[in-house]
Amino acid sequence: MKEETRRLFPELEEISDPSLREATLGAWLLGMERGGWNPRDLDLLPFTLLIPKCDVSLLAHTRAVTRAAIKVAEILTEFFHESLRVSRDILISGALVHDVGKLVEFEKKEGFFVKSRAGSLLRHPFSGVFLAERAGLPPDVTHIVAVHSHEGDGGFRSIEAIIVNHCDFVVFESLKAMTK
Repeated sequence: MKEETRRLFPELEEISDPSLREATLGAWLLGMERGGWNPRDLDLLPFTLLIPKCDVSLLAHTRAVTRAAIKVAEILTEFFHESLRVSRDILISGALVHDVGKLVEFEKKEGFFVKSRAGSLLRHPFSGVFLAERAGLPPDVTHIVAVHSHEGDGGFRSIEAIIVNHCDFVVFESLKAMTK
Protein backbone atom coordinates (compact mmCIF):
# COMPACT_ATOMS: atom_id res chain seq x y z
CA MET A 1 0.00 0.00 0.00
CA LYS A 2 2.83 2.38 0.83
CA GLU A 3 4.61 2.07 -2.51
CA GLU A 4 1.35 2.17 -4.45
CA THR A 5 0.43 5.43 -2.68
CA ARG A 6 3.91 6.86 -3.24
CA ARG A 7 3.54 6.27 -6.99
CA LEU A 8 0.23 8.19 -7.03
CA PHE A 9 1.98 11.33 -5.74
CA PRO A 10 5.14 11.89 -7.80
CA GLU A 11 5.37 15.38 -6.23
CA LEU A 12 6.54 13.66 -3.03
CA GLU A 13 9.93 13.26 -4.70
CA GLU A 14 10.25 17.05 -4.87
CA ILE A 15 10.47 17.19 -1.06
CA SER A 16 14.21 17.19 -0.37
CA ASP A 17 13.98 16.24 3.32
CA PRO A 18 13.50 12.43 3.44
CA SER A 19 11.81 12.47 6.87
CA LEU A 20 9.34 15.17 5.75
CA ARG A 21 8.68 13.20 2.55
CA GLU A 22 7.92 10.04 4.55
CA ALA A 23 5.71 11.86 7.07
CA THR A 24 3.77 13.44 4.20
CA LEU A 25 3.17 10.00 2.71
CA GLY A 26 2.37 8.72 6.20
CA ALA A 27 -0.49 11.22 6.57
CA TRP A 28 -2.14 9.75 3.47
CA LEU A 29 -1.60 6.20 4.71
CA LEU A 30 -3.08 7.06 8.10
CA GLY A 31 -6.03 8.83 6.47
CA MET A 32 -6.78 5.84 4.27
CA GLU A 33 -6.58 3.53 7.27
CA ARG A 34 -8.89 5.74 9.35
CA GLY A 35 -11.38 6.23 6.51
CA GLY A 36 -11.35 2.65 5.25
CA TRP A 37 -9.94 3.51 1.82
CA ASN A 38 -7.14 2.08 -0.31
CA PRO A 39 -4.81 3.79 -2.81
CA ARG A 40 -7.07 2.97 -5.79
CA ASP A 41 -9.89 4.88 -4.10
CA LEU A 42 -7.95 8.16 -4.23
CA ASP A 43 -8.71 8.52 -7.93
CA LEU A 44 -12.39 7.67 -7.35
CA LEU A 45 -13.12 9.81 -4.29
CA PRO A 46 -14.49 13.21 -5.29
CA PHE A 47 -12.44 16.16 -4.15
CA THR A 48 -15.65 17.92 -3.08
CA LEU A 49 -19.30 17.26 -2.48
CA LEU A 50 -20.09 20.96 -3.02
CA ILE A 51 -19.99 20.96 -6.84
CA PRO A 52 -22.75 18.88 -8.42
CA LYS A 53 -21.72 16.73 -11.39
CA CYS A 54 -18.00 17.30 -10.78
CA ASP A 55 -16.04 14.12 -11.40
CA VAL A 56 -12.60 15.45 -10.41
CA SER A 57 -10.97 13.11 -7.93
CA LEU A 58 -9.28 13.94 -4.66
CA LEU A 59 -6.03 12.71 -6.18
CA ALA A 60 -6.27 14.97 -9.27
CA HIS A 61 -7.28 17.99 -7.18
CA THR A 62 -4.45 17.45 -4.69
CA ARG A 63 -1.85 17.09 -7.41
CA ALA A 64 -3.18 20.14 -9.32
CA VAL A 65 -3.08 22.32 -6.19
CA THR A 66 0.42 21.08 -5.37
CA ARG A 67 1.79 21.74 -8.83
CA ALA A 68 0.12 25.17 -8.97
CA ALA A 69 1.62 26.03 -5.57
CA ILE A 70 5.08 24.99 -6.76
CA LYS A 71 4.78 27.23 -9.83
CA VAL A 72 3.53 30.20 -7.80
CA ALA A 73 6.42 29.77 -5.34
CA GLU A 74 8.92 29.63 -8.20
CA ILE A 75 7.57 32.87 -9.66
CA LEU A 76 7.55 34.64 -6.30
CA THR A 77 11.11 33.49 -5.63
CA GLU A 78 12.23 34.62 -9.08
CA PHE A 79 10.88 38.14 -8.62
CA PHE A 80 11.25 38.69 -4.87
CA HIS A 81 14.05 36.32 -3.85
CA GLU A 82 15.67 38.77 -1.46
CA SER A 83 12.53 39.80 0.41
CA LEU A 84 10.28 36.75 0.18
CA ARG A 85 11.40 33.35 1.38
CA VAL A 86 9.27 30.32 0.58
CA SER A 87 10.15 26.99 2.15
CA ARG A 88 9.75 24.67 -0.81
CA ASP A 89 9.63 21.50 1.29
CA ILE A 90 7.00 22.89 3.69
CA LEU A 91 4.97 24.24 0.76
CA ILE A 92 4.95 20.92 -1.12
CA SER A 93 4.21 18.86 1.97
CA GLY A 94 1.39 21.20 3.00
CA ALA A 95 -0.10 21.25 -0.49
CA LEU A 96 0.01 17.46 -0.70
CA VAL A 97 -1.80 16.99 2.62
CA HIS A 98 -4.10 20.03 2.63
CA ASP A 99 -7.18 17.84 1.95
CA VAL A 100 -6.06 14.59 3.59
CA GLY A 101 -8.86 15.04 6.14
CA LYS A 102 -11.38 14.33 3.39
CA LEU A 103 -10.47 10.67 3.81
CA VAL A 104 -12.40 10.73 7.09
CA GLU A 105 -14.88 13.45 6.09
CA PHE A 106 -16.33 11.35 3.25
CA GLU A 107 -17.71 7.84 3.05
CA LYS A 108 -19.44 5.76 0.41
CA LYS A 109 -23.03 4.74 1.15
CA GLU A 110 -25.23 2.84 -1.25
CA GLY A 111 -22.93 3.73 -4.13
CA PHE A 112 -22.79 7.46 -3.37
CA PHE A 113 -20.14 9.58 -1.69
CA VAL A 114 -21.54 11.45 1.29
CA LYS A 115 -20.35 13.13 4.47
CA SER A 116 -19.46 10.63 7.14
CA ARG A 117 -20.60 11.04 10.72
CA ALA A 118 -17.12 12.35 11.55
CA GLY A 119 -17.29 14.71 8.56
CA SER A 120 -20.63 16.05 9.72
CA LEU A 121 -19.04 16.96 13.05
CA LEU A 122 -15.62 18.16 11.86
CA ARG A 123 -14.68 19.49 8.45
CA HIS A 124 -11.54 18.18 6.79
CA PRO A 125 -9.16 20.95 7.96
CA PHE A 126 -9.70 19.76 11.54
CA SER A 127 -9.39 16.05 10.85
CA GLY A 128 -6.53 16.80 8.47
CA VAL A 129 -4.53 18.53 11.21
CA PHE A 130 -5.01 15.47 13.40
CA LEU A 131 -3.82 13.11 10.64
CA ALA A 132 -0.87 15.32 9.70
CA GLU A 133 0.28 15.71 13.27
CA ARG A 134 -0.20 12.02 14.00
CA ALA A 135 1.96 11.23 10.96
CA GLY A 136 4.75 13.38 12.40
CA LEU A 137 4.43 16.46 10.21
CA PRO A 138 5.79 19.68 11.74
CA PRO A 139 3.64 22.63 12.86
CA ASP A 140 4.49 24.61 9.70
CA VAL A 141 2.74 21.92 7.65
CA THR A 142 -0.18 21.35 10.03
CA HIS A 143 -0.70 25.13 9.95
CA ILE A 144 -1.22 24.95 6.16
CA VAL A 145 -3.80 22.17 6.59
CA ALA A 146 -5.60 24.11 9.33
CA VAL A 147 -5.91 27.39 7.44
CA HIS A 148 -6.15 26.33 3.79
CA SER A 149 -9.94 26.81 3.65
CA HIS A 150 -12.39 29.37 5.03
CA GLU A 151 -11.67 28.23 8.60
CA GLY A 152 -8.41 30.15 8.28
CA ASP A 153 -9.95 33.39 7.02
CA GLY A 154 -9.19 36.40 9.16
CA GLY A 155 -6.27 34.78 10.96
CA PHE A 156 -2.55 34.47 10.36
CA ARG A 157 -1.36 32.49 7.35
CA SER A 158 2.30 31.82 6.60
CA ILE A 159 3.53 32.55 3.09
CA GLU A 160 3.27 28.86 2.25
CA ALA A 161 -0.29 28.72 3.64
CA ILE A 162 -1.29 31.79 1.59
CA ILE A 163 -0.03 30.11 -1.57
CA VAL A 164 -1.83 26.80 -0.87
CA ASN A 165 -5.04 28.61 0.12
CA HIS A 166 -5.15 30.58 -3.10
CA CYS A 167 -4.14 27.68 -5.34
CA ASP A 168 -6.82 25.52 -3.70
CA PHE A 169 -9.48 28.13 -4.42
CA VAL A 170 -8.27 28.74 -7.97
CA VAL A 171 -8.70 25.03 -8.69
CA PHE A 172 -12.03 24.81 -6.82
CA GLU A 173 -13.56 27.93 -8.42
CA SER A 174 -12.32 26.99 -11.91
CA LEU A 175 -13.90 23.54 -11.67
CA LYS A 176 -17.07 25.03 -10.23
CA ALA A 177 -17.30 27.43 -13.19
CA MET A 178 -16.82 24.54 -15.65
CA THR A 179 -19.83 22.67 -14.31
CA LYS A 180 -22.33 25.51 -14.78
